[in-house]
Amino acid sequence: MTDIQGCGTALVTPFTKDNRVDVDALKRLVRWQIESGIDFLVPCGTTGESVTLDEDEYRQVIRTCVQEAGRKVPIVAGAGSNNTEHVKHLARMAEAEGADAVLSVTPYYNKPSQEGLVRHFTEIAGAITIPIVLYNVPGRTGCNMLPATIARLAQQVPNVVAVKEASGNIAQIMELFQVRPAGFAVLSGDDALAFAIVALGGQGLISVVSNIIPRETSGMIRALRRGDLEEARRLQYRYLNLMNLNFIESNPIPVKYAVSRLGYIEEVYRLPLCPMADANKRKMDQELEKLELIASRV
Repeated sequence: MTDIQGCGTALVTPFTKDNRVDVDALKRLVRWQIESGIDFLVPCGTTGESVTLDEDEYRQVIRTCVQEAGRKVPIVAGAGSNNTEHVKHLARMAEAEGADAVLSVTPYYNKPSQEGLVRHFTEIAGAITIPIVLYNVPGRTGCNMLPATIARLAQQVPNVVAVKEASGNIAQIMELFQVRPAGFAVLSGDDALAFAIVALGGQGLISVVSNIIPRETSGMIRALRRGDLEEARRLQYRYLNLMNLNFIESNPIPVKYAVSRLGYIEEVYRLPLCPMADANKRKMDQELEKLELIASRV
């Protein structure tokens, strides 16, 4: 079974100026990420604007990542919705396109009970043979999956192997460490909290900022996992402002702007997302210049 640990990038989806998936740019991103030491890739998540992809595009993005990665790293495809049957459909498509695992967010808007979450993810798990990474991000879904629920799924469903924890609640995450079964991976879903979560016992990070600095982000997680807290701390504080700037507006608006400034993609979004305010662009540019990721305009 695929081992999902270390640093994974929640990939942006590049679009052309005429609003098609930019396959060539996506291939470049995948190659750059792998060459920079990323441990796994996560296409078609929130950062990948998955809710605006039609089914053909969804397949195309996963297929492109699988083919370009060439089994060098696992591909963990996003497959989430607030309709259980639709998630099963997406998960089957991801498996058919060669994904090594799926990342599935808690249902949004419906506000299911904890029992409803157990039934939802158990149904999805039964529809595929590849592993599932649960995704808890109550700030975007309005639904918080509690540690006991995660532990129950990990114990009862063999292909539930990990969780991307983005609740922002360190006390809740520590409780999860106490109740999770052996071998179940806890991955930070917040760049700024990854140091704390991995230091407390987590197995890695699914990152937004690694779209911009893949070598440095994966280097921080490797340093943490080998116990080099001094090096990990250095990287955490050097890039902390960049991590926070990625949420100055709704993700993935700032990170796509930053990656476009690096020259890898066009700055194109799909509605209802739109370009970042000019004042926020200037803040991002200043940070990228400070970090010497782009040339200074001065």
